[in-house]
Amino acid sequence: MAVNVSIPDETDRRERLSQWIDRHSGRIMVLPAVLILLAFAIFPLIASAYLSLSRFALAAGSFKLTFIGFYNYSRLFLGVQQYHFLGTLKALGPLGWVLLAVAIALMLVWLVRFAMTGFNVLGLLGRLITASLIVGVWYVVLATVFAGSIPGTLLNTLLYVIVGVFFQFLIGLGLALLCAQPIRARNWFRVIFFIPVMVTPVGVAYIFRMLADMQKGPFAPLSQIFGVSQWSWATEAWSARLMVMIGDTWQWTPFMFIVLLAAVENQPRDQLEAAHLDGAGPWQIFKDITWPSIAPVAATVVLIRLIEAFKIIDMPNVLTAGGPGLATESLTLHSFIAWRTQDLGGSAAVGYLLLFVSTITCVSFFNFVVRPTRRYQ
Repeated sequence: MAVNVSIPDETDRRERLSQWIDRHSGRIMVLPAVLILLAFAIFPLIASAYLSLSRFALAAGSFKLTFIGFYNYSRLFLGVQQYHFLGTLKALGPLGWVLLAVAIALMLVWLVRFAMTGFNVLGLLGRLITASLIVGVWYVVLATVFAGSIPGTLLNTLLYVIVGVFFQFLIGLGLALLCAQPIRARNWFRVIFFIPVMVTPVGVAYIFRMLADMQKGPFAPLSQIFGVSQWSWATEAWSARLMVMIGDTWQWTPFMFIVLLAAVENQPRDQLEAAHLDGAGPWQIFKDITWPSIAPVAATVVLIRLIEAFKIIDMPNVLTAGGPGLATESLTLHSFIAWRTQDLGGSAAVGYLLLFVSTITCVSFFNFVVRPTRRYQ
C-alpha cells in the first residue's frame, strides 16, 4: 500500500526560517560581536599560558621559544625570584607558629561547619581553595612582615587592594551620607568630590609626586617650618606605600561616592519618616534602614573596585618606580618590569599568578559577601 508523505515546499521552509530568525534575532545580532570579543580574550590567554611555560630568547631576525615547563613558576616560589614575588622569607618563631596554627584551625572549623550544614562538592572545593590561599598568604605575612623581613610584590598588591579599597569605601560612604543630607551647596560638593576620578591615573601620580616633594613642592614651606624638609618619604618603605595608597584612594574614592550616593538617595523614604517619628537616632536609622537598603549596591561596588585595584601600576611606577627596593612594587608592575627586560616567560607567569589570586579573591568575595547581601532585597 502506498503512503503519501507530505514534503514541505520551498515556501514553508522559508517561512520556518523566517520565524526562527525572528525568535533568535537578538542572539544573531549580538553573535558577531561576542565572537570577536571571545577571540581577542581567549587567544591572549592561550598564548600567554604557553609563554609562561617557555623561555623567550632573541634570535637573528626573529625569536626563539623553548618549552621549560613550570620553571618560571618555580623560580617565583622557590627559586631566585622568590624574594621578588613572596619576599625574603624567614623561619617562624614560636609566636609565628602559634598564629599560623590558629589560622589553620579557623579554616578547618569553617570547612567542617560547611560540611555539616550544607555540603556540596563544588562548594567544598571552592572553600578549600579559598582557605588554602588565606593560609598561604598568612604564612607569607608571618615569615616576612612579622619576622622583620622584606615582603614581595604579592603582599604589596594585597595591601593596596584590601587596605586601600577598605578606606575608599569608608570615605566614599561617609561623603555619600553627608551629601544626602539637606545641607547648603551640596550639589557643588557633589561635583567637587567627583573630580578626581576624571583625571587619568598617570596624571594623579604626577600630581602626588609634586605634592609630596619636601624640597620644591607646594608644601615645602610647611615642611621647613616643622623641620622635616630633609626627610624623604620615598626612602622609607612604609611611608612610600602609604603615599601610594593615599594617591590611589584620592582618585578612586569618588567612584565609591557617586554609586553609594545613588543608593542612599534611593532608600525607602516612608521607612525613614516613620523612624524619625518614632524617635530613632541616626545610628539606629543607619543600622536598621539605610545599611540593609544599600548593602547589595555597596557589596557590588566594592567587588568592582577590588577587580580594578589588583591592576594598580601607574601610581607606584610614577611615584617611586617600585622603590625603595621592592617596597611599593605591585604584581602588575612586577610583570611589566619583567617584560621590559625581555623576560617574557617570567612576565607571563607573574601575570597568571595575578590572575589566579585576583580571581580567587573576587569570586570568594562574591560568594561570601555579595550573595548574602541579596537577603536584604
